[in-house]
Amino acid sequence: MDHKGIRYEVSDGIGRITLSRPEVRNAFTLEMIDKWIQHLEEASSDPAVRVIVLTGEGSSFCAGADLKEIFEHDETPLHRKDRLANHIQQIGLITSRIDKPVIAAVNGPAIGAGMDMALLCDIRIASTTARLGAAYVKVGVMPGNGAAYYLPRIVGTSKALELLLTGKSVEAEEALALGIYSQVVEPDELPGVVDELAGTIASYPPVLVQMIKRTVRHSVTSTLEASLDLVSSAVAIVHTSRSALGGPA
Repeated sequence: MDHKGIRYEVSDGIGRITLSRPEVRNAFTLEMIDKWIQHLEEASSDPAVRVIVLTGEGSSFCAGADLKEIFEHDETPLHRKDRLANHIQQIGLITSRIDKPVIAAVNGPAIGAGMDMALLCDIRIASTTARLGAAYVKVGVMPGNGAAYYLPRIVGTSKALELLLTGKSVEAEEALALGIYSQVVEPDELPGVVDELAGTIASYPPVLVQMIKRTVRHSVTSTLEASLDLVSSAVAIVHTSRSALGGPA
């Protein structure tokens, strides 16, 4: 399914969302965001999709928001808050609610909100050119798409503040060492590596995969007791589900 600035296609159990504005390093517009939300919801409800992959077209992953397009109007602070809360921030909220794994294939630089769009994914595999940049402070804007939430949980509070307060860029190998990326590969190897990983995950019973993601996500903000309680419920669901035997979700 093609749309100006974004593509969505499904094959072999994988729903692929591709940011497609390479001429502006895949900077996103509000129209793209709304289609992105739609594609995530479609992938979430489609039993043919077991894994979701997010990537960018060309040599960049995402340069963040197209500031000229998104903030071109002289609007009130309330309008700007609405634009964030009801559009851009919905990507992270919806992704967190989807039980299907979401893999970021970070094919090039991910800057500002583009970095956040990678961070909100469950697994991040990057090319050697996939530099990250928390550049908000350099352009005088707040990290409004989740960086202040995701970064401390991935790299720790001290490193997160260092990155956010300096706007420092992080090269792919450093991001790997920090735990932001789980793998870094050569650019020409990235599609194959991501497809192999997505295919492996898609080959397992969908309810089992979904319950594993749900329990891991829940554990980040819960107590041990609450986490184990959820796991015990998930065990019961998996063992009574036909999907655990490879059937439909």
